[in-house]
Amino acid sequence: MPIRLNLLAEAQAAEEMRRRDPVKRTLWLAALLIALMLVWSSFLQLRATLAGSDVTRLEAQMTARTNEFQQVLGNQAKASDINGRLRLLRQLAGSRFLNGNLLNALPQTTVEDVQLIRLQVGQFSTVVAGSKASTNDDGIVTPGRQASATERTLLTLEGIDSSPNPGDQVARFKSILAANAYFKAVLVKTNAVSLKSLSPPQVAPLTGKPCVMFILDCRFPEKTR
Repeated sequence: MPIRLNLLAEAQAAEEMRRRDPVKRTLWLAALLIALMLVWSSFLQLRATLAGSDVTRLEAQMTARTNEFQQVLGNQAKASDINGRLRLLRQLAGSRFLNGNLLNALPQTTVEDVQLIRLQVGQFSTVVAGSKASTNDDGIVTPGRQASATERTLLTLEGIDSSPNPGDQVARFKSILAANAYFKAVLVKTNAVSLKSLSPPQVAPLTGKPCVMFILDCRFPEKTR
């Protein structure tokens, strides 16, 4: 029986061992894992880029909304200031001194032999400046103070008493003024009408009769706005 010799058996065995080498398989597996990691990393990078774009877009929208909100707050502050000014103007218009009412009431206070020769209405205002709220080093807040104005009105009446006994009708005229419905409603409650001056008896230049000249002050309540 013939004997067959395979002279390449050793080389084939070496090649088979090389083909089955675990290190080579490990390298192929590592290369595959690295490739997969690169693909996954690229995917994550793409998602991060898209998310960054979304964040940038949302931040731009938030900035726009913030600007709109600040504008709305500014408009609200302006509207509140305008409404406050309108309220003060209405208050001023509703409480202002009306000379027509005064001139309508004076003919209802006539006294015989007493003649008014001059009427003067003086209005004086004292303004107090406002202040802003402040905070000291201890964190204590001092509230601000709104500006205000105090208005004082004084009515001065100058007249002549040419009654048979000059001066006797001055007190009566003063009492009638204080008891008149208009003056009783608008003047102060205490010492509303006061005698400021009373001249000595003299001769009236127009009539040639004895007379005295007098000045009455009518005080109105102070109004603070």
